[in-house]
Amino acid sequence: MASAGSLPALFAVQSRLDDALDDAASRQEQEKLVYEYLLKVDDREDLKIPDFQTGLEWLNTEGPLSFAKELDGKVVLLDFFTYCCINCMHILPDLHQLEKRHSVKDGLVIVGVHSAKFPNEKVLENVRSAVLRYDIRHPVVNDSEALLWHQLEVACWPTLVVLGPRGKLLFSLVGEGHRDRLTLFADTAMRYYRERDLLKTHSVGIKLYRDSLPSSCLSFPGKLAVDHSTKRLAIADTGHHRILVVSFTGQMLHAVGGPESGRQDGDLSEASFFSPQGVAIKGDTVYVADTENHLIRKIDLLERRVSTLAGVGAQGTDKEGGAMGPQQPISSPWDVCLGTAGGAKENVLWIAMAGTHQIWALFLADGKLPKGSESKAGTCIRWAGSGSEENRNNAYPHKAGFAQPSGLALAPEESNGCLYVADSESSTIRSLALKDGAVKLLVGGERDPLNLFAFGDVDGKGVDAKLQHPLGVAWAAGGSLLYVADSYNHKIKVVDPKTKQCWTLAGTGEAGDGLGPGFAESVFNEPGGLCVGEGDRLLYVADTNNHQVKVLDLDTRMVSRFPISFDHTDSVPTKSSVSSAQVPSLPKSAPRVEMPPLAVAPGQTLTMALTLSLPEGAKLTEEAPSSWRLSSDGNEWLLESQEVTGNILDLSSPLHISTKLPAITKTRDSTPTLTLSVWVFFCLPADRACMMRAVSFVQPLEMDTNAGGEEVTVALAHAF
Repeated sequence: MASAGSLPALFAVQSRLDDALDDAASRQEQEKLVYEYLLKVDDREDLKIPDFQTGLEWLNTEGPLSFAKELDGKVVLLDFFTYCCINCMHILPDLHQLEKRHSVKDGLVIVGVHSAKFPNEKVLENVRSAVLRYDIRHPVVNDSEALLWHQLEVACWPTLVVLGPRGKLLFSLVGEGHRDRLTLFADTAMRYYRERDLLKTHSVGIKLYRDSLPSSCLSFPGKLAVDHSTKRLAIADTGHHRILVVSFTGQMLHAVGGPESGRQDGDLSEASFFSPQGVAIKGDTVYVADTENHLIRKIDLLERRVSTLAGVGAQGTDKEGGAMGPQQPISSPWDVCLGTAGGAKENVLWIAMAGTHQIWALFLADGKLPKGSESKAGTCIRWAGSGSEENRNNAYPHKAGFAQPSGLALAPEESNGCLYVADSESSTIRSLALKDGAVKLLVGGERDPLNLFAFGDVDGKGVDAKLQHPLGVAWAAGGSLLYVADSYNHKIKVVDPKTKQCWTLAGTGEAGDGLGPGFAESVFNEPGGLCVGEGDRLLYVADTNNHQVKVLDLDTRMVSRFPISFDHTDSVPTKSSVSSAQVPSLPKSAPRVEMPPLAVAPGQTLTMALTLSLPEGAKLTEEAPSSWRLSSDGNEWLLESQEVTGNILDLSSPLHISTKLPAITKTRDSTPTLTLSVWVFFCLPADRACMMRAVSFVQPLEMDTNAGGEEVTVALAHAF
C-alpha cells in the first residue's frame, strides 16, 4: 500500500487526470481539467511531503532551502536527476524554458535533487562540475544517500514533481518528452494559487557558483582526435561551445565557435555550437557531434565554413532513420568516427547516438551497411541498437541493446574489423563487427542485459572486469590494444581484445589533478576522451573536470600537461620572439636539476653553457620555437627585476646564455639562485610523434667578492 506523501499515492489520484487530458480536444479544455483537479487535491493533508534533511549540501544557493521557510509560498518543481543520465540532460531545456516563463519572483522555484546512480556521483565536487557543465542555474541539492528519493518512493531518473506553496504533492511526470504537459501543469498551478493570493514574491538566495569561477583556456573538454598527416589535434572545448584545432606542439591554428552556445552555420568567425562532444579530423575537414544541438556538423578549414550534415536542431525520437541528413532528426550524438561501409574508403561517419542508445551511420558517399541495403550519400540511418536502454549483445545488430553509447574507436585490422563502443550506462566496452554487425561484450558489465548497475573498479578478464561509466575509447593499431577512459573511476585503462584482459594504465582511482612521477601516481578527474598519438607512443587525454588535456608518454611512462598557445589563432603559426606571456608553464613532471653552488663576484658576467641532446633522429620543430627563460624568484635583483628569455633554434653546439650580475649585492641571502627553464619542441623520425619536453636547472650562487675574473662559466647538460 502506498504511503502518505509518496508518488504512488499521488499517481493514484493523478491517473484519472492524465487519462482525461489525453482525451481533451483543446488547450483550454486541458487547463479547465487541471484547474478542477487542483480544487480537489489542494487541501489533502495526505499529500504533504517531508522537508529536506538538514546537513545536505546545496549548490547555486546562499544556504540550505526549506519548504517551511525559503520555499514557503512558492510553487516548487523538484527535478530528481543524476548527472550521468542522458534522459536527465534532455529535460534541462524544458526546465530552462520554464524558468524564463515563470521567475522566482513570480512564485516558481525549480530545485534539482541530485540522487546518484554511481558512487562517483555522490561526491559534491563532481556534482558541482556537472552543474557547471550543463549550465544549471537553479538550486541543486546533493541528496547523496537519496533520502528524499526513498521517502517519496521515486522509481527512476528523471522524475519531475510539482508541489504547491504549502509543500503538498500536486503532479508528477516520469521520463523525458513532457514539455507541453509540464508547461500546462505549471501555468495552471501558478494561476490557481495567484488567484488565491498564496504566492509570495521573496527571493530564495540563489547564488550561482559559475559567477565566481576564473576563466580558463579549456572548459570541460569532451573528446579529441588526431590527424597524423597534418600533425594536428581537434579538441572539443565543450564548456566553451567551440572546436579547437592545434598543432602537435600546442600551437593554436583554429578556434571555431564559442564562448556562448548557438546554432549558426557559415564562416568560421560566425559559426556556433552547443556543447559539442565528439570530433573526427581528416586533412582539412573536422566532423563534430554537436550534442546539445542534436546535429552533426562539418568544419571545412580550407573553405573556412561550417555546415550541417545531419539533424534538424531539435531532439528527435526516430529510432530507424533513413532520411537525408538535414531532414533526419537525431538525438544527442556523443561521438563520431570515420569508417568504411561497402564503398569507397572512409565513406561513412559512425555516430554514437547516446540519446536513443544506438549506433548510427551518416553516409558521406554511397555505400552499404552490413546486411543492409544500398544507401546514397547523405543518408543518415540506424545501424545497431534496438533503442531500448539495455546491455544486450546479439548477432543481429538491430536486436542488440546499448545504454548511452558515448565513445567510438575504429579497429579495421582487428578480427576482420570492428568498431569498439564505450557504453557508459552499462559500464561496458562492446565490439560491433564491421563484417556482419554482430554486437559482443569485450569487458565490464554482467550477463543480465537488463542490469545496468554492474559497475566497479576491477582489473580482470571479460565480464569479471568492472568499469564505472566509461566515456572514451582509442585504438592503438601497432600494439593491438584498446585504451579506455574509465571516467567515473578517474583512470585510463587498457584492454587486450585477444585475451579480453583489462588493466589499469594510469590514475589512482581518486579524483584530482596530478602528474606523477609515474602513471600510477598520476591523478585525473572524469576523463572523457582520448586518442593515440603518432607511432602509438603518446596518448592524449581530455581530463574533463580538470579543464585540460594531458599527454601520457607510453615509453617513458611520464604524464605532462599539453600546452596550448593562443598566439596565432586561425592562422599558420610563425616564428616570434619569446616573452614571459608566451612561454608555457613548466610541467610538474619536468626534471629539476639541482646544481652545486657556484662562486661568483658582484659585477661578474655569468655564462651558462647549455648542451641539450634529443633522441636519435629527432629534429626541432619550426612551427613552435623551443625556448628558454632565466628567472630569479625571490632574488629579482640578480636580473634587475627582468625576465630574460630567448629562442632555441639549433642544438648542434652548446647554447650560451649570459647575464651580468649587479655590482651591488641586495640580499642577506648568502646563496641566491638563478633558475634556467627550457622548453624543447621536437619531432621523432617519420611515422613517430611530435612532443614537448622541459627541464629546469637551479643554480645557487655563492657571492664572494674575492672570486676572480670578469666572467665565470658553468656547464649545464640534459638528454631528453
